[in-house]
Amino acid sequence: MKSKYVILASALLISVATFAQKDQIKSAEKALKGGDAQGAITILKDAENMVVNAKDVEQAQYYFVQGNAYLDLANKKVEESKNLSAAAQSYNKLIEVEKASGKQKYSTQAAASITQIKGLLINSAIADTQANKHADGAKKLYDAYLLDRKDTINLYYAASTAVNAQDYDTALPMYEELKKLNYSGKGTSYTAINKASGNEDGFNTASERDLAIKLGTHEKPKTEAIPSKRGEIYKNLALILVQKGRVEDAKKAIADARKANPDDSSLILSEANLYLETKDFETYKKLVGEALQKDPNNADLVFNLGVISANAKNNADAEKYYLKSIEIDPNYTNAYLNLAALKLEAEKPIIDEMNKLGTSAKDMKRYDVLKTERENVFKGVIPYLKKAHELDPKNDDVSKTLLGVYKALEMTAEAKALKATMN
Repeated sequence: MKSKYVILASALLISVATFAQKDQIKSAEKALKGGDAQGAITILKDAENMVVNAKDVEQAQYYFVQGNAYLDLANKKVEESKNLSAAAQSYNKLIEVEKASGKQKYSTQAAASITQIKGLLINSAIADTQANKHADGAKKLYDAYLLDRKDTINLYYAASTAVNAQDYDTALPMYEELKKLNYSGKGTSYTAINKASGNEDGFNTASERDLAIKLGTHEKPKTEAIPSKRGEIYKNLALILVQKGRVEDAKKAIADARKANPDDSSLILSEANLYLETKDFETYKKLVGEALQKDPNNADLVFNLGVISANAKNNADAEKYYLKSIEIDPNYTNAYLNLAALKLEAEKPIIDEMNKLGTSAKDMKRYDVLKTERENVFKGVIPYLKKAHELDPKNDDVSKTLLGVYKALEMTAEAKALKATMN
């Protein structure tokens, strides 16, 4: 008899708890309708421990009301990021419950809310990055990815934004996940100008874009190839691993990526960059040579060969590579700057010798020869400095160097004109 009473008492307790939970959900709904979202969340918190024992329909209702309450707070800008994430978690639990039960009452509405949350997170992340709050933006983009793992571009942007925040501990697992997914991001973009706003709108397909053109809402259609992002992904992954002292892991990551994607030339550059970072210049040059065979008109590669040659005091090769990079890209500012710097190195030994000379007739004669040589050095760098200044007029270092050269050559008019443009 005693055991029967125990069973009866236990059943009674469960029954009372269920009734109490139903009342709490209704009370939370009432509070939410009355505009008290925080009050609704507090009421639901009291029932949190009991919801696991509730019927599927009540669990779904619980998470639905909870999600709506968090979303309401986020829409009111109350801890927006935190509450958007909490709302998404509630809706996802709701969808899981209804999927398991086979009865879908709230899932459609929840899915629509998740789409809304995803858009809000992305827009908020964009605002964060524009305000240089990159860490906040990265978190929101990652939360957007968690809401829809098929939309992997949000994971890519989350990782890139974390790098901009110099939060490498956060970026590393994101890049590792992109590696696991073998994410490329390669594709085609379809855009057109919105006649009403003047903005460039993107479309999922060419047919969607062409329909907008036909309807007259858009004009100036444009189709562009989106290059693979693998090179950038593996470059950043490798640099983070190197920073953490995991050089062999970095080498293996890129080597594996190249095996899996033999036609992706951007990965050669990433591997070359890794060896440049670890100061293995011979391997770097070998890889750059391989990359140049595939992409002979890559000005960055040729320029970097110039930098390595200059570091190795091989000025003849350095000059050759800098000139080649300018031949490929006439607006390559850094090539002009490095050429000027390379040429100006010839001034130091001339100055050193001039300073050692005395006042004898022989020394004075030698002084005049050296002075002419120095002037010729300055004259030789003017074209490069002028072009660099033309391409980057706000670069104070270029302006000051060019001004110094003008003064040394007593080019008063040129110096005065240049000084007038400087801050």
